[in-house]
Amino acid sequence: MAVAVFPGTFDPPTYGHLNIIKRASSLFDRIDVVVSINPDKKTLFTDDERVELLEKLTASIPNVSVHKWTGLVVDYCKKAGSKVLLRGIRNSLDFSYEFDLSLVNHSLNSEVETLFLPTEQKYFLIRSSSIKELARFNGDISEMVPECVEKALREKYNSKNQ
Repeated sequence: MAVAVFPGTFDPPTYGHLNIIKRASSLFDRIDVVVSINPDKKTLFTDDERVELLEKLTASIPNVSVHKWTGLVVDYCKKAGSKVLLRGIRNSLDFSYEFDLSLVNHSLNSEVETLFLPTEQKYFLIRSSSIKELARFNGDISEMVPECVEKALREKYNSKNQ
């Protein structure tokens, strides 16, 4: 069984993330979407909120499951029996960063290979940081995130502004 791991912060999950997940689900027997927990990274959504959003977004894709993980993603791969790390890339800057990271991951676990899946063109400009900034100022994010994510963002910022 070919298992691929798609790790990320997913703060928030975007249409770009969902596009990679859907496309990868037709290439592999199983996709483990892994919400990476980094205590040093400040996120808008809690770990559990990000998992819950991703579970909602992937509920209709039978071979996708969502997990959270604190630690090295290559250790998660070993635990899950996966030899494939999936990374979505939008441009050459993403590629450069992800390529360097893939070399580090490979040196940590030589059985894990990183596969890059280019994002579809319509998602090139979607960045989680930009989405959060737009949402904070009531900008239109409907083309960047699914409705449940947009609602969650609006609730977060409305509660912070009160």
